[in-house]
Amino acid sequence: MSGKPIGILAGGGPFPLRLAQHARAAGRPVFVVIIKEFADGTSYAEFPHEVVRVGAGGRILALLRQHGVKQLVMSGAARRVPPLSLMPDLWTAGMIARLGKAMLMGDDTLLRGVTTVLESEGFQVVPVAALRADLMAGAGLLVGPEPDAVARHDIARGIGILRAMAASDVGQSCVVQQGLVLGIEAIEGTDAMLQRAGAQLREGPGGVLVKLAKPSQDPRLDMPTIGPVTVQNAIATGLRGIAIEAGRTVLADRDEAVAAAEAAGLFIISIDPEAFLQENPQ
Repeated sequence: MSGKPIGILAGGGPFPLRLAQHARAAGRPVFVVIIKEFADGTSYAEFPHEVVRVGAGGRILALLRQHGVKQLVMSGAARRVPPLSLMPDLWTAGMIARLGKAMLMGDDTLLRGVTTVLESEGFQVVPVAALRADLMAGAGLLVGPEPDAVARHDIARGIGILRAMAASDVGQSCVVQQGLVLGIEAIEGTDAMLQRAGAQLREGPGGVLVKLAKPSQDPRLDMPTIGPVTVQNAIATGLRGIAIEAGRTVLADRDEAVAAAEAAGLFIISIDPEAFLQENPQ
């Protein structure tokens, strides 16, 4: 894929910029569409880019074609924008009509629908791993002390909860402490959920953040991601560990995230959920 332009639809946070820098270093011309509602365009001065509001889908596609983009990566934090506040252009209005009920469903359903529409327009949506396979965490203890029996029970409980919620396309993460569910991620995102869960923390061994992909989740779209901010928020919440899914979780800014966890004595473990449940039945 070297030499072929890559388009990045950039949401919030530092990760889309790092992805663009890596793609350029690998010899890929990069064009960034910065979604106005989610990201600050001033961070992308080093790249060809445009800042476009989320409802201007026709403008986005025209820009991508103008820059010779055929492959797209969706990256960065975003939030659901109510359809009535989109101020859709003609193309976006047509897309909303095509998506129909998907506009009212969970994020995965909506993103799959948007991807289908983009592909019908001649674009290929590719996963982050296509550019940065090194960001996908392999199985094993990545940093910190080995989880004890209580922590392993909390992880297993978290897996069960997230698997049950996945059928309704809700949440990628939860916080469990001593078997008690302190928080389940909804539309607010992981970091806001951590803050909410911190208010429920009990005495005794701290809780665990469990973050998994949904079993049917498309690896091109909204993959679970943790980085230094998530680690710092977990520490501030009073947790003692984070469990993520091996091969299906992006570990952004790995060195910084691992260093922060190590300094705080926080463990990060990357697991195969089904194998973990077999080894640690609830």
